[in-house]
Amino acid sequence: MPVVDFEPVNRQSTAEMIADRLRTAIMRGTVAPGSQLGEADLAAQFAVSRGPVREAMQRLVSEGLLHSIPHRGIFVIELTLEDVVDVYRARTALEGGALQLILDGRRAIAYKALEPSIEEMVACAERGDAVGVSDADQAFHEALVESAASSRLMRAARTLLIETRMCLGALQTTYPDLRAQAREHVDLRDAIATDDPTDAYARLVEHMDDAVRRLGQHIGT
Repeated sequence: MPVVDFEPVNRQSTAEMIADRLRTAIMRGTVAPGSQLGEADLAAQFAVSRGPVREAMQRLVSEGLLHSIPHRGIFVIELTLEDVVDVYRARTALEGGALQLILDGRRAIAYKALEPSIEEMVACAERGDAVGVSDADQAFHEALVESAASSRLMRAARTLLIETRMCLGALQTTYPDLRAQAREHVDLRDAIATDDPTDAYARLVEHMDDAVRRLGQHIGT
């Protein structure tokens, strides 16, 4: 076997850490859609050289969260209503595929995996914490896909879930009553555990379609 200078697995590279922070900032809207990101400015803020910043930005370009315009620079993507529909169409296909795997013998695993996000969502909803509810909502759907035990589905889901948060932008949630948002996820979890597979899948599809309708009302105004 050739000698390769691999980085120890327990160390996260500087570029990975920068990419994680930028990804979170984009997801939460701290870095607004359409914003231009400059290597020099980011390197100064992170107190690193330009190399790791450049690598981090290229990672996010490959994920579709940033895009490069020749002779202008790198910008955060902006999502239109058509993009919102496409994001949820992709999520429906991806999470629907995960659900099929879950319904084929992994219901109990999924039910248990979804419990922490449900508890957090209910608690945040009771105290009126919209950001916390949105975080728990994302954790719910991550846990749902993760329960299918498919690393490829999980990788694809992460970018789509970030784009979902970007769709919400400053709204954080489209539900006038946060408790209704929490209840909807409680019902979805129960359906995944006990409902007929066709009914469980139909509930997931309706959940996604309802999200598109809600976002469309806000984006279209």
